[in-house]
Order: sequence, then C-alpha cells, then structure tokens
Amino acid sequence: MPFRLEIGPRDAAQGSVCLVTRHDRQKRILSLVELEADIEGILESMQAELLRQALERRAAGSRRVETWDDFKAAIAERCFVEAHWDGTGETEAAIKEATKATIRCLPFGWPEEPGNCVFSGKPSPRRVLFAVAY
Repeated sequence: MPFRLEIGPRDAAQGSVCLVTRHDRQKRILSLVELEADIEGILESMQAELLRQALERRAAGSRRVETWDDFKAAIAERCFVEAHWDGTGETEAAIKEATKATIRCLPFGWPEEPGNCVFSGKPSPRRVLFAVAY
C-alpha cells in the first residue's frame, strides 16, 4: 500500500484521519470528506515523485563510455554503462568473461548512433545498456 491511514478514537469522533505516505513519511490530517476528494491527486503526486526519484537514481548511476578502459572503470563502480557493441555473440561473451557485465537491454527510443564497439573496435550502429547482475 502506498500510504497508511491512522484513525484513533478522537480522529473518528472528529471525522478525520491521518494519512502517512510511505515514500516520504509525510503526514497529513484530512477530514474523511477531504480524503475521498483528494486521494486520487495524492496518489498521482506520489507516482510523479517516485518517477522523478527513479529517473534521478538512474541518471546518477549511468555512464556513457567510448573506450574499453572507461567501460571497465564504470562497471567497477557498479554503474549502468551505455556503450557501443558490434552486435556479435562472441563480443558479448568476451565482455561478460572480462567484466561479468551483460547486455541489459537495447533501449527503445535511443537514436541510431554509429560508432565503434568498446571491446572489438568494430563498427556499431547504436549503443546498448550493459550492467552486472548483483
């Protein structure tokens, strides 16, 4: 549940409730009428805040690299790594052997961006996302 409702005997007598959101532990005292009217907005606000926090964590934990040394350093820092890959299973296996990193996804919406594979140096049409499973 994304929030907790606290209702004591005095709250019930007054027709109020204490709503505590779990993502930020913020407490709000609302009347039962306000609760019914405001709950959808509160949930939408929580969802927007959780998405913002997740996007910030993802950005802080991601690195875009161009070289093999930078790739290894970013993986050692436990980052998601955006890097060119030549598209071959052999290179993917070699990267996994060397760093334990595997391809997590080929992100939708990322533009085609020609470059060179960080491991083999062969041509690559786009970047993919690597990470180590912990």
